[in-house]
Amino acid sequence: MPLDAICLSAVAEELKAAVLGGKIDKIYQPVRDEIVMAVRGSRENVKLLLSASPNHPRVQLTRITRENPDTPPMFCMLLRKHLTGARILDITQPPVERLVEFKLECLDELGDRVERRLVLELMGRSANLILLDSEGRITDCVRRVEGDLAAGKRQLLPGLFYHPPVPQDKRNPLTLEEGELEGLIAAAPEEGAVDKWLLDTFNGLSPLICRELAFQAAGDSAVRFCQLGEKGKKRLLERMNAFVNAVKDKDFTPYMILKEGKPTDFSFLPILQYGMTVELRRMESFGQMLDKFYADRESAERVKQKGQDLVKSVTNARDRTARKLNNQRRELEATRDRERLREWGDIITSNLHAMEKGMGMLRAVNFYDPECREAEIPLDPLLTPQQNAAKYYKEYNKAKTAERVLTEQIARGEGELEYLNSVLENITLAEGERDLQEIRQELTDTGYLRRQNKAAKREKRVSGRPMEFRSSTGLRISVGKNNAQNDQLTTKMAYKSDIWLHTQKIHGSHVILWAEGGPVDAQSLTEAAMLAAWFSQGRDGKKVPVDYTPVKYVKKPAGARPGMVVYTTYQTAYVDPDETLAEKLRVK
Repeated sequence: MPLDAICLSAVAEELKAAVLGGKIDKIYQPVRDEIVMAVRGSRENVKLLLSASPNHPRVQLTRITRENPDTPPMFCMLLRKHLTGARILDITQPPVERLVEFKLECLDELGDRVERRLVLELMGRSANLILLDSEGRITDCVRRVEGDLAAGKRQLLPGLFYHPPVPQDKRNPLTLEEGELEGLIAAAPEEGAVDKWLLDTFNGLSPLICRELAFQAAGDSAVRFCQLGEKGKKRLLERMNAFVNAVKDKDFTPYMILKEGKPTDFSFLPILQYGMTVELRRMESFGQMLDKFYADRESAERVKQKGQDLVKSVTNARDRTARKLNNQRRELEATRDRERLREWGDIITSNLHAMEKGMGMLRAVNFYDPECREAEIPLDPLLTPQQNAAKYYKEYNKAKTAERVLTEQIARGEGELEYLNSVLENITLAEGERDLQEIRQELTDTGYLRRQNKAAKREKRVSGRPMEFRSSTGLRISVGKNNAQNDQLTTKMAYKSDIWLHTQKIHGSHVILWAEGGPVDAQSLTEAAMLAAWFSQGRDGKKVPVDYTPVKYVKKPAGARPGMVVYTTYQTAYVDPDETLAEKLRVK
């Protein structure tokens, strides 16, 4: 669900406990509409995420390390200028509105203490992050809005006074007077759906919460008022009152809804409407819940946006290679019948005495047939009998050569196709622009991407780091995110006694279990195999085969493409990929 106003108030309470009185130490802007602040709180140092993303607007404590650009954006530099060292005095939220305001004590250019405000609006596509001065004027914002004064739309531009969004024309469920809610329920349209009526009547409620209240009242989230009856309306009143009291008492608990192990929704109260079709998991904090819910989605979106050109180029090259392979396989299949050409040449040669120029067909005994049946051999009337025989011998030799050449070309094409599929898999593992740039370099080096100009040749080469993990027993595990890292891990960094792991006949990352001069325990080996299965195309399967062997048995053939190796003397483990294990063992 989107972060509705009441869930936002639950998150705000968590923020207050962690950052009120804290000092903003550092400010980063990983992407255009996200700000991360390192805050020295009273209890611990935390990272505060302020996201004005149209798709995922939110505020939360985060533990995810995000990749920052080499050159900070202008808005980030502005925030650093005004807010570095600022103390967080208060965090407020207008009643049941998706807006959070941070009141900050800062130092101005003269060293005097001044108050500033940082306002995060979380209204979907209109989401914005706005810095205000002590008078309430806009210093700047993530998205400047020209507005339309004639249509009554507000402007968000530097120098203008800030005006919050106009509240929706709905009732605040937390400020209803005694008996007012009962009257509203009694006056509700009989044919109206309960969840839609709740959504249209009250501010701050998401569709998920409206459906849940309807379900708790009638056991059906799609129930209509005419189906409730008096008892059902009474239960709805009771559930609404209990809900309002829980919100007023700040009785919030973060819950994640998972379907087939993947997060699909979240809430601040238990969601029962889906029954046994989903898993309801209680989380440690709202920050952890939001990290878990949004991490994969945002990573996939960033890769999709920033790596779209890569995906398109590699997909086109892969499809082109696949079409070429199919054509070559058909041509190769046609060469399988070449012996017939040689036999026809022999039959013509043995019947030259009975032939003359201008014949279009030779009917003669096929002495290659065990039953010596008559063969009909097409002839070119413009050629002599000797020339017709020579033509069939020539076609036979041509087919024989074509078989050899096509076999070699198909082998190279299959290797190329496998390589391109591995690159597509690597793009899905990219965690930021640095990883994507490393893949771009690899594709440029292998000739799939063109260098744009001479300046590009002089660009500093990017070298990313493999993902790092620690097994339950403390052994280090490294996982390559792309072919360049796979090569570096396997052929440069790992010792001969370390253990190399890779999914069997499935594209995936090279995994190194560092033996560090000692024996490798079974638990660490199993966990490394599970990581190899998770970071591969087999991540959605069960009992994925993972080959493992000491690095000394893994070789890179001369001239092989990045990430391609051969290995011998291996063993195979069958493991289930486990995302939870990967998160647990990951070294942040």
